[in-house]
Amino acid sequence: MKEQKMKGVVQEDDYIILFLNSRKKWLIQVKKDKEIHTHAGFVNGESLIGKSYGSEIVTNTGKTMYILDPKISDFILKSKRPTQILYPKDIGMIINWTDLSPGKNVLEVGTGSGSLSCYIANIIRPSGHLFSYEIRKDHHNAAQKNISKTGLLNYITLINKDIKLGIEQKDIDVAIIDVGDPWSVLDIIKNSMRLGGSIASVSPTVNQVEKFVIELINHKFIDIETYEVLVRKMEVREGKTRPAMRMIGHTTYLTFARKGLDNS
Repeated sequence: MKEQKMKGVVQEDDYIILFLNSRKKWLIQVKKDKEIHTHAGFVNGESLIGKSYGSEIVTNTGKTMYILDPKISDFILKSKRPTQILYPKDIGMIINWTDLSPGKNVLEVGTGSGSLSCYIANIIRPSGHLFSYEIRKDHHNAAQKNISKTGLLNYITLINKDIKLGIEQKDIDVAIIDVGDPWSVLDIIKNSMRLGGSIASVSPTVNQVEKFVIELINHKFIDIETYEVLVRKMEVREGKTRPAMRMIGHTTYLTFARKGLDNS
């Protein structure tokens, strides 16, 4: 993905976005001998090669589309998702609270489709690394396929294993849990974290939040906070700007904490 941007022009096998409007855009892999069919008509793969990112292409029906380099969110939204993915609003909160940055070593429990894994790896590269555990083989395989399209696999170690059986990683800066019973893996995760490291948990119900927070307290974690993030889009038109009729309401609860020194 990064390499595509540095090239500046489309090459064969690149993934690109064909952008018609904010509601209609397509993620495609460019093949010289392949026609790309959309609702706005088709274009030949050969006609895309050598084009600059940001330039226009006209379909056989006369519709103009823009050639864009994909963002991480484009890969995620167009990928196969065997599990529910986190919304950008929640991912942004996780990134901010845990202070994800280049060079951090991160532990993820519950890879799922690999959506959050991609965002994490994109932020902590090139010197950081993500260790992601997934107990289900089908989810593990789906995540590997999804992540490979983004070019970020070098920064991620995908592990098909029940984390309750133990892990080897130590001095983890950030741990992120996305499983139904986060309290059950807290002992193992705490032992893998450095002092002062951050932990984040994703829980759809308040019952899970309550149980997890109680265990955080029992395990001497500090700075414990829980949030629900709500986002409302604005429809901006001259003299008619107003909030959109629909909004992204409840998706999950996010609980955060930091590892303190246990003197007991």
